Amino acid sequence: MTRQPAWRTRFARANRKDPTPAELALWQELRGSALGVRFRRQDPIGPYIADFSSRSHRLIVETDGESHTNAERDRIRDAWFHAHGWFVLRFDDNDVLDHLDETISLILQALHDPKNVVNPLNLPE
Repeated sequence: MTRQPAWRTRFARANRKDPTPAELALWQELRGSALGVRFRRQDPIGPYIADFSSRSHRLIVETDGESHTNAERDRIRDAWFHAHGWFVLRFDDNDVLDHLDETISLILQALHDPKNVVNPLNLPE
């Protein structure tokens, strides 16, 4: 694993200190290997920072709120992750907050069988 630039690590740490409500709710479910898998929060991977990642399963979970208004940028980002062997799940912040159980179910499915996951916010490769 290559070392991240210091500014990216600082930015990730700052993001960890100021999570969105959806990130906070999701982190409460993912932290401490609650799903049997270790997740990292605001994890610098390559040129990007993933909201949540399971490195052992090559799974990235993104919560999209106000900061994700550029679908093209998200497509480029997701394509980079896919090209480097990651599976990306995207959830709208409101869906995470309103349907947390369904969100967790999709994450569990992606951990065990990512090829059969249907997620409406997953952008095509």
